[in-house]
Amino acid sequence: MKKIGFLSFGHWTPSPHSQTRTASDALLQSIELAVAAEELGADGAFFRVHHYARQLGSPFPLLAAVGARTKRIEIGTAVIDMRYENPLYMAEDAGAADVISGSRLQLGISRGSPEQVIDGWRYFGYAPEEGKTDADMARRHTEVLLEVLRGQGFAKPNPRPMFPNPPGLLRLEPYSQGLRERIWWGAGSSDTAEWAAKIGMNLQSSTLVYDETGEPLAVQQAKQIRKFREVWKAAGHTREPRVSVSRSIFALTDDRDRMYFGHDGESQDQIGFLGDGRRTVFGKSYAAEPDALVEELKKDEAIAEADTLLLTVPNQLGVDYNAHVIEAILKHVAPAMGWR
Repeated sequence: MKKIGFLSFGHWTPSPHSQTRTASDALLQSIELAVAAEELGADGAFFRVHHYARQLGSPFPLLAAVGARTKRIEIGTAVIDMRYENPLYMAEDAGAADVISGSRLQLGISRGSPEQVIDGWRYFGYAPEEGKTDADMARRHTEVLLEVLRGQGFAKPNPRPMFPNPPGLLRLEPYSQGLRERIWWGAGSSDTAEWAAKIGMNLQSSTLVYDETGEPLAVQQAKQIRKFREVWKAAGHTREPRVSVSRSIFALTDDRDRMYFGHDGESQDQIGFLGDGRRTVFGKSYAAEPDALVEELKKDEAIAEADTLLLTVPNQLGVDYNAHVIEAILKHVAPAMGWR
């Protein structure tokens, strides 16, 4: 059994070919797609976060709105760039969104990927300490976030407060029980996957990772996931961790599917380079008639290792078409794969 959700980057463009032409379109359609996905029986609605881009950038208003409109589906991110985040303010926003949704928040966070501007986090008021890197800063912000999400008091109360205080040190409010266990780290390397396991975060693996062995993406991800679980067990955590992978998967069931994605059937992993110059491997898209698609997906080792699959959706094709994409996987692929 697997949880199956969608992952949207929330692109918008004024192009006449786009059905998502403004920021308003992107946000409101994201909410509507989450509602539709829940009605279809999907398990998750996840959103990518990019700054300085015509994409979804400020996740918590969107997550709160989705939480208010839905009842069952998990809502989350994949991922929030922690270089940009004030961890205490983030804990308050996350607590509020989680309370609104009834404890359905699944927050994916990470160091982030190259953005639209150079060192964009500096404009947000953040800079690494002397001798540290921006990746170090992201991990430090993460450690602070995880600590305050435990709900322990840490702030000394004013002896003459405006409102009465409970006894002892104060914590951030609203506090949402269990949210600390629903934080995921988006790992691009084996080292960061192991770090996430040691400090007790779930694991998200995207459609790209640093190319550490020269093997296909799915093979490298599967090894990363297995190592993550080994380190998790050695760390002595008492709960079972969760692991997700993201994939572009399209079941070709009608002429629209074949027009949009029929040419992707022979796609392969691609090699590229991120902003730090390190070699990366980008995963291929899967697009085929349902029976052939099932056989292809059975070869993907990382999907087999994960408990959660996030389907990246082409959001600019509109809510109705993306709901169709999700439904096709749930109806024609998931049962044959043993996911349902």
